[in-house]
Amino acid sequence: MGFFLETLIGGLMTGMLYSLIALGFVLIFKASGVFNFAQGAMVLFAALAMARFSEWIPAALHIESKLLGNLLAFVAAMAVMVVVAWVIERWVLGKLVNQEGITLLMATLGVTHFLDGAGQTLFGSDIYKIDVGLPKDPIFLLENVFQGGILVGQEDLYAALIAAGLVAALAAFFQYTATGRALRAVADDHQAAQSIGIPLSRIWVIVWSVAGFVALVAGIIWGSKLGVQFSLSLVALKALPVVILGGLTSVPGAIIGGLIIGVGEKLSEVYIGSMVGGGIEIWFAYALALVFLLLRPQGLFGEKIIDRV
Repeated sequence: MGFFLETLIGGLMTGMLYSLIALGFVLIFKASGVFNFAQGAMVLFAALAMARFSEWIPAALHIESKLLGNLLAFVAAMAVMVVVAWVIERWVLGKLVNQEGITLLMATLGVTHFLDGAGQTLFGSDIYKIDVGLPKDPIFLLENVFQGGILVGQEDLYAALIAAGLVAALAAFFQYTATGRALRAVADDHQAAQSIGIPLSRIWVIVWSVAGFVALVAGIIWGSKLGVQFSLSLVALKALPVVILGGLTSVPGAIIGGLIIGVGEKLSEVYIGSMVGGGIEIWFAYALALVFLLLRPQGLFGEKIIDRV
């Protein structure tokens, strides 16, 4: 039982990080109806910005404090992501209002390649590290209950708590603030939202900026765990099965979907992987997403769209 709980807790913490990335997909889809294929590239771009600014700013300003250096780097990286949001809205989405969904999807694919190339040009293509002070040493819990206790990584624990706090804050933002209600109105009907005075361009800049903030936090956490490298955008793609499970329009769905994927892949790898040669953790999420697409394509909490002709 102790080993099972250890695996379960590890899966829950990983799943919360998947939920954080999936939230970026949900936020943009809710506000603009665009499936943002560039979210993984945004995570990588933001992580690169944070990693490089955390080197450049302390060196340029002769700052000794790691906390102050990381804080200034975070502010600078967030400013970069706001500029990226403005450029995407003004030069890409703003030109494609009311276009077909496939047109918007292809536009976000273009944004993906642009961000990948811009990231290498501006920040370099080496492997960088992000050190924000998250403790690396594992701890043992419930030693009096289970022999040897339950091994939990402190870094994973703190990362999961940060992700959970951010997810809860964004859910409250959507539900209880005027801007959040405006975002939901735009998501329901662009033209109706415009008719009551909600400016689409401003709303889209806000939602892409929020998605950039989410990408930055996710990039910092994953970059701290794995290092900032270009495979980081592939890790972010694990959020695709999460939004398929939870539903593209549901913030709670992103949370539940992430937890299901995180726990499912860990338990299946530990208890079934040895029977089939391992590797289940790599494809489990996509296989589960395929099952949902066949049986419940709107996801667990997504809205079922009915077209009457």
